[in-house]
Amino acid sequence: MSEAQERAFDELAPHYLLDVPRDIAWTSVHPEARMDPAAEYGRRAPLIVEIGSGQGHAIVSAASARPDDDFLAVEVFRAGLARTMLDADKAGVRNLRLIEANAPEVLSTYLPEGGAAEVWIFFSDPWHKKRHTKRRLIRPGFGDAAARALADGGLLRLATDWEDYALQMREVLDAEPLFERAFEGEWAARFDGRVMTAFERKGIAKGREIRDLVYRRKHRA
Repeated sequence: MSEAQERAFDELAPHYLLDVPRDIAWTSVHPEARMDPAAEYGRRAPLIVEIGSGQGHAIVSAASARPDDDFLAVEVFRAGLARTMLDADKAGVRNLRLIEANAPEVLSTYLPEGGAAEVWIFFSDPWHKKRHTKRRLIRPGFGDAAARALADGGLLRLATDWEDYALQMREVLDAEPLFERAFEGEWAARFDGRVMTAFERKGIAKGREIRDLVYRRKHRA
């Protein structure tokens, strides 16, 4: 990391970065650890969670535009977390927190059950080589973790510039009994709450089509 990014961890992390109890690995979450959103944000408000927030461009923009909502960025790459904190501080964003941890553990145990109004997964690693596709985040079984974290009627928003992964996402989530489509037709309309990032522009410039999906968490019995 750069000197500025190192400084972000020293000076900004106390406000932005949650101190998550660990299990075995540095990015793991202890199975008994639970987040208390009201304590972390100092209020009760709709919580939007972005999985794989990268450099934080999308979530910092959203948090700045929506001060009445709370935002949580989940990322494992420290340079991206540092960049997110620097940009959030520069923009005066205070309704954002960050977690340096593995996404499945955050969804399946750390977040309170039904605590998220929305979960965003934008341009997660497509692991496009055939021998690596088993590493993709959206695969059979993922729906259980996402459904646990989402409130009844909450939305799971996804976007990718990799066609094969988009088809897999749709196939997996169409088969999940706890979710239903929240769009008509083949693909969802582009989510207007997602700022256009350099990453998305790069995909478009390479001729890749951006595909959005959105699913609604069914009501608990």
